[in-house]
Amino acid sequence: MKPRVGIYGLTSCAGDQLVLLNCEDELLDIVAAVDLRSFVMAQSDPAETELDVAFVEGAVAQLRDLRMLQDIRQRAALLVAIGTCATWGGIPALTGENEVAGAKRRVYGSGIKAKPGFFENLPPTPLSRHVKVDLAVPGCPIEPEQLLTGLASLLHGDLPRLPKYPVCAECKMKENSCLLVRDGAACLGPLTVAGCGARCPSLNRPCMGCRGPIEEANYFAEYRRLMELGHDPKEIRLRLQTFAAPAAALEA
Repeated sequence: MKPRVGIYGLTSCAGDQLVLLNCEDELLDIVAAVDLRSFVMAQSDPAETELDVAFVEGAVAQLRDLRMLQDIRQRAALLVAIGTCATWGGIPALTGENEVAGAKRRVYGSGIKAKPGFFENLPPTPLSRHVKVDLAVPGCPIEPEQLLTGLASLLHGDLPRLPKYPVCAECKMKENSCLLVRDGAACLGPLTVAGCGARCPSLNRPCMGCRGPIEEANYFAEYRRLMELGHDPKEIRLRLQTFAAPAAALEA
């Protein structure tokens, strides 16, 4: 039997689902290899049944996100978080866990009237805060190569092996000049998990940290170094939190 697969999106830009649709050369092979039960972005007749693998993007930022995620987790043997929003909270979590009410007032005003339950907002958080996640594939958006190799591994019954080293290692392999050393740029390559091929530094742009942190990321060493280079403390912290605000290292 083909593995039963579902692809879902919570609060997000849907960019990670779009990455799959953009794999045009491989898309027909993917569809032929799996029993695609639910993919709302590309399917008009989803079947919400038991699943072997569920891919979920987006942060949990609304009550309906949480209910949907809990339902998916109950039906899926494996749950894969795809994208930095699902893995670390991403951009939605930048508002902070205590600022949801204030953000709502700033966007919609204080006098807005809505149906009961329409604004059932929650502090934006990654999937792992609420359910067990079997595999997390970060990226903003995810890399097509990692998605395809991950799918291939899952089809063979294995969890894919993802890089655990920082973007700096990819820069060294490409013989890029270090922007942090050479220019004093606020590059987050030392903290950010690899997998993008050091795309931004290769284009002479400092890493923004969009893939989330490596294990045991030393935020404080990076903070001190950027302070020594004359960067504004508030801007440093904002940069560190842009994609991974709920990360444990940032809460310490």
